[in-house]
Amino acid sequence: MRTSRTLSVSLPPAQLKRAERLARKENRTLSELIREALRYHEQRQQAPINYDLIAALRALQESAKRAGLDKLTEREIDAEVTAYRGERDKKTKHAAR
Repeated sequence: MRTSRTLSVSLPPAQLKRAERLARKENRTLSELIREALRYHEQRQQAPINYDLIAALRALQESAKRAGLDKLTEREIDAEVTAYRGERDKKTKHAAR
């Protein structure tokens, strides 16, 4: 008994040509290429991209560049984070009293 079923799919000629070219380039069948595309699509649906977060991160990167902070070393970044957390913790402790 077969473990898979045959499916007929319609594609525009240009898209079919790109798919065939990609399958040849990657040395795989069209069926495997389509299966992988479906798996990829399913994964993206399960973990959708947060475009607002990406936009905020890009804005933060641009702001850091304008302020000259994009040239910090990893050690300098760690020191900045540690200092910030220390100040934040002090404020939290004072507010709790």
